[in-house]
Amino acid sequence: MFQLFALAAVAQQGPDSLKRYTKVASGYLVVLRQGDDVFAELEKLAIAEKIPAAHFNGLGFLNAKFGFFNAKTKQFKPRQFNNLEMGSFTGSIAWQDGGPSLHVHGIGADKNFRSYGGHLLGAQVSTGSLEILVTVFDQQLQRKKEEPLGANVLQLEH
Repeated sequence: MFQLFALAAVAQQGPDSLKRYTKVASGYLVVLRQGDDVFAELEKLAIAEKIPAAHFNGLGFLNAKFGFFNAKTKQFKPRQFNNLEMGSFTGSIAWQDGGPSLHVHGIGADKNFRSYGGHLLGAQVSTGSLEILVTVFDQQLQRKKEEPLGANVLQLEH
């Protein structure tokens, strides 16, 4: 039992020993800091805490890679934006091929108040931090690639 507790404690800390999340009534409160890979930290949380599925939202500062999905080519057109203040950061956690699957969108503004947004392909905390509330669901949900769409879609049946 002690080993399981020790493993969980290690999982919620980063390499610099700062705690990354804490349990709250609805799920988890995550606080990430400059340099943290947002997707990697959310995936680690899902695995360590055996989250069956969840929705999350947050705010803070990101270097964000947005992608616009081209329905004809079935590919995302990526574009990187740095030092954005996120007015919206939202997504879901499900499972696909035995691992966590994230679907994330957001809207962020630069220092000139220009906004950019859409599907997030990746994100790293820039200046400051990113605060995320992860609301956990009681049943496991899967994501599956659906054709002819060519995109991963959340499945509601068991």
